[in-house]
Order: sequence, then C-alpha cells, then structure tokens
Amino acid sequence: MTDSNNSGSTIVRGSADYRDAGLVFPADFTFGSATASYQIEGAFDEDGRGASIWDTFSKTPGNVFEGDTGDVADDHYHRLDEDLDLMKSLNLEAYRFSIAWPRIQPTGRGAANQAGLDFYSRLIDGLIERGIRPVATLYHWDLPQALEDEGGWTVRSTALAFEEYARIVGEAFGDRIHTWTTLNEPWCSAYLGYGSGAHAPGIMSPEGALQAVHHLNLAHGLAVAALRAVVTNDPQFSITLNLHEIRGDGPTGPEAVRQIDALANRAFTGPLLKGAYPADLISDTASVTDWSFVLEGDLEAINQPIDVLGVNYYSTTRVRVWDGVSERQNADGHSNVGGSPWPGAGRIEFLVQPGPYTEMGWNIDPSGLFDLLTALRDEFPDQPMMITENGAAFADEVIDGAVHDVERVDYLRRHITAAHRAIDAGVDLRGYFVWSLMDNFEWSFGYSKRFGIVRVDYDTLERLPKDSALWYAELAASHVLPA
Repeated sequence: MTDSNNSGSTIVRGSADYRDAGLVFPADFTFGSATASYQIEGAFDEDGRGASIWDTFSKTPGNVFEGDTGDVADDHYHRLDEDLDLMKSLNLEAYRFSIAWPRIQPTGRGAANQAGLDFYSRLIDGLIERGIRPVATLYHWDLPQALEDEGGWTVRSTALAFEEYARIVGEAFGDRIHTWTTLNEPWCSAYLGYGSGAHAPGIMSPEGALQAVHHLNLAHGLAVAALRAVVTNDPQFSITLNLHEIRGDGPTGPEAVRQIDALANRAFTGPLLKGAYPADLISDTASVTDWSFVLEGDLEAINQPIDVLGVNYYSTTRVRVWDGVSERQNADGHSNVGGSPWPGAGRIEFLVQPGPYTEMGWNIDPSGLFDLLTALRDEFPDQPMMITENGAAFADEVIDGAVHDVERVDYLRRHITAAHRAIDAGVDLRGYFVWSLMDNFEWSFGYSKRFGIVRVDYDTLERLPKDSALWYAELAASHVLPA
C-alpha cells in the first residue's frame, strides 16, 4: 500500500519505538504460527510424492545457497507427532500449514494419492485433538513439475488443474478445516518465479510474469468456488498477499509509488476484491503485453467473496523515478538476479532504507505494518484481515543449551504492538501468525537464514524453543503482551 509522505521521512503514529507491554487482545483474536510444506516436510520422494518446481530449481547448480535443497528440511513428515506436541506446548491457537500439491496429485492432475491425503489427515486430526485450529494453504509455491513442463502459471490450464486439486482436498478435509487459504503470496510466485527468475521455476519473462499474475488470480477464484461446493462444515475462505507498504522519495515519489502499487498490490486486490484490473496497470504494461489472456468471465470468476484477507508483512519499500544520471539504487532485494520482478517499471529506483535490519537485509519498521493495515481498512472497510506472516531472521546462537534471541523478541513485540494499535484504529484484525514455527529451508537462501521461534539443529534435527518461543507462548496463553 502507499502513504502520502514523499519527503523521505517515515510516518510514525504514536510512540516511535512501538515497544509496549500489557496490551490486551480480544478473547477471539487468534495467535498462531505458520510454515510451508517444501520448507519443512522433507520426504521429497516418499509415499508417491511427485517432483515440484522447487525440487528441480534447488537441484540446479547456482540457484540456492550452497546447493541446499528441501529433500530433508526439518523432516516434519516423519516427526509429525513431535511437532504437534511442540505446537501444543507453545499454546498455539491455530496453525497455518500448506498442502504440497505434488503429494496429492504427483503430476498435478488425475486421481489423488491416498498416502498424501493420509498424511495431511493425520496432521489435521492431530491439531484438532490438541485444540489447535487448522488453517490450510492450498499453494505455497511447490507447483508439480509436470504442470510447469506445460507452461506452469503462464498458461490457463494450470488454473483449471488447481480447481480440480482444490476440489479433491476439499472433499477429503472439508469437514475439519477452520480456514482455507488458496494461495500464499502470488506476487512471489508470479514476479520472482517468472519475472526475475530468483525463485522456481527460474523464468525471466516480463510477459510471463503478468500471465502468471492473472492465472494465479483465476486459480484463487476457481478454487474458492470449488471448495464452497464440497465442504461440509462452515469454514472461512481466504487468500494471503504480501502487500507492499510503499513510500515515495522526493518529487518523483508519488509517480513511483503509483507504478509499484499497481504491480505489487492492485494487480491482486483489484480483481480479487473489486472485480477489475486497474486501468493504470494495463496502461503501464502495454509495452509488455496486451492482456489478451484475460478472457470473458475471468474477472467474475476471480471476484469471489472471502471471509478474511491474509496479510504478510516484513518491511517497507521506498521508491522514486530514476533520473538516468546518478548511480542507480536497486535495493528491492530482488532485482540483481538476472531478470526484473517489475515488468513495465524499468525507470523505478528502489532506495536503500535506514536500519536496523534483519539478517535478510530487510529494514525493521513496525510503523509500516500499522500504515498498511489502516490503508487497507480505508480502501476495503468491510474486509476482515489476518496477519498471516510476520517475523524475522537473525543470527541465533546456542549458549548453554538456550537461544536468547533478544532481537527477535524485540521485533515481535514491536510488530504485535503495531497490530494492537491498528485494532484500536478500527481495523477488523482477527489474528496474528508468527513466521515461522521452526527454522527451515529459506528458498534461495537455503538454510543460511533462521526465521524460526524454534531452533532446528540441521545435523540432529533436534528442536529447541528459543526465548522468542517462550515469550510468544505466554502471549498466546494470556492474550496480554508480555513485559
């Protein structure tokens, strides 16, 4: 989302540090944690699972730090009961997990693989037995490789295959899931997967990125309709977007903000929540594509009512129009890998922001979360929201059998304070999911970045709750922000 401040300074509402304590959250506010299948499960070739684009991408030399893969990851597939007990010990009220499409349909089409269904059924039952609400994400980036071989998200047939996949899992688990989330961060799937090439499948095509945007949006709409037709309980339906909190710099800031907001945010919220792509997005990208892949009836199919909008937030973005003379800054964290994740926005400059930073090099700014949530409230006043990911990677150390991750506790405190202030400002915010439950495979960074509130020793696979996990467990149990 955007702000109205183009002077180069950060808007901060309330006290600058966001380090409150004693804040009380509503009794029906949900505190949970989140993971993703490829990042934690392992068992990449067991029980009928097919290959995903991340299996292929991670095993291609040069794509992932030190050649790391998700072949074993946290071995969650074999340590399910241990991990369920861990969640219970941390007082989680909900757990957001993703279903690996290749475990259900190894080639992305055809009959369901019963062993895959059985695994997730055990997971769901184990959560319910422990009083933890299951929040299932249908797609967190592990597209079956067989579908990618046919064009992946650049072609319409993948959205149609996703509709059938949604029907299968809806029939299997549609009596037990509390919240269905169709897609996680389609911005990443489209622009990093098919634009910059930083993520699987590693394609660098400006038009392909925009084709993927549309077919992911279409897949969401088709999946929601398919799920509604088969579920037998009364679940919530959702999608999770990593909406950008964009801040302009100097006199060209407003124009730069407008262009990036169209690509990063309104390319999704427009069709999903308003039933149309923004006119300026179509105009900005006219040199890239004519959008002829948007067919009659698509926008109606995409524009499905949802019960809650998932919002992932980590940091802010600052932009201006490049003057063509000075040395160009490319500090969006995604543009130095070959292609660009910003089709049609080649003149936009992404500026280095003041610290402090996480180990990912992302700036820490809880005011950005507040601004994002309140901007969404203003644009979509009747849309409930959930923070479905927020967290930070830091260089954790084990000292005397403990991880005293002071920086992460501070990061969480500040952002959860921002969430509480948003509620006070009238945002219909239903919950907060910390990213992530455990250290895991962090995509192109491999195992070099640790986001977990639980440490994983990658040699022994032993789980060790960090101080942040104990702090978060206290919050989840009491709904009062600990001192």
